[in-house]
Amino acid sequence: MGTIINGVSLPNIPWQDKPAGYGKPVWRYDRNPIIQRDQIPSSNSIFNSAVVPFNGGFAGVFRCDSLSRYMDIHAGFSKDGINWEINDEVIKFCSDDKEILVSDHRYDPRVCFIDDRYYITWCNGYHGPTIGMGYTFDFKKFYAMENAFLPCNRNGVLFPRKIGGKYMMLSRPSDYGHTPFGDIFLSQSPDLKYWGEHRHVMHTAGGWQKTKIGAGPIPIETKEGWLIFYHGVLTSCNGYVYSFGAALTDLKEPWKVKYRTDPYLLSPQTVYECVGDVPNVAFPCAALADMDTGRIAIYYGCADTVTGLCFCQVDEVIDYIKNNSL
Repeated sequence: MGTIINGVSLPNIPWQDKPAGYGKPVWRYDRNPIIQRDQIPSSNSIFNSAVVPFNGGFAGVFRCDSLSRYMDIHAGFSKDGINWEINDEVIKFCSDDKEILVSDHRYDPRVCFIDDRYYITWCNGYHGPTIGMGYTFDFKKFYAMENAFLPCNRNGVLFPRKIGGKYMMLSRPSDYGHTPFGDIFLSQSPDLKYWGEHRHVMHTAGGWQKTKIGAGPIPIETKEGWLIFYHGVLTSCNGYVYSFGAALTDLKEPWKVKYRTDPYLLSPQTVYECVGDVPNVAFPCAALADMDTGRIAIYYGCADTVTGLCFCQVDEVIDYIKNNSL
């Protein structure tokens, strides 16, 4: 299994073995949710957040909706990836250009380590939802970058390295509200500032991914292709239902999908996924992967209220994608 993931050794990856007799490729941590909605004094809810290895432990950027119900992002740290200390203060970005600091709200962050720093992308309120960008070296001081796109766009997810000499980002063009549509696209950049050469990646399909889809965690590089977890939305008689699946795309041309799950990998079924501020949501935003064991730990938002953790083995989940592809 250690030859499947092209990544780093992560011997302290949070992990729990699959329950005996469990037949599905993704399973939940039995002590979910790992982050409660009121874990810091100012929060109404903490969910849809990003986690990366950092200094022998883990760091993260967390969506925290405040008691005033403003959406913003906070930094946090953990020794084991399960027990978190999250800053009560929102992240303050610095820049000499005050215009790129303008933001009505920030939510659904992702964090991607490239070269020597940690890049953060999020849905940024700048005359509508767009993809905000910034970076940090230490999760203490944060630097703002130009917004990647015009409104309206969501789910901006960077690839962890240049491909063909270019940075690449997944996103989902959208609208100003609760978008009832959405495919995944890929954009390319020479410098993380100017984005173009847009490519269509995936369209919506039937069932759990019929209404809209969007990229989740940072793609994981494997020998079989880029492993991309993504969420899909079903419009039910009781509203939207957010589940997630996965796809494998070409390593050199990652907009080309090789395999994609027809069944979901995980859907909202537990109380903490079905009951909350927005019921029936399982929304993945981060994944840790250990190249030595093939273990993957996925962080996901539950009912737009709390944060959960689930697990899979890279060989098993890749086999599942290939054997159950659209």
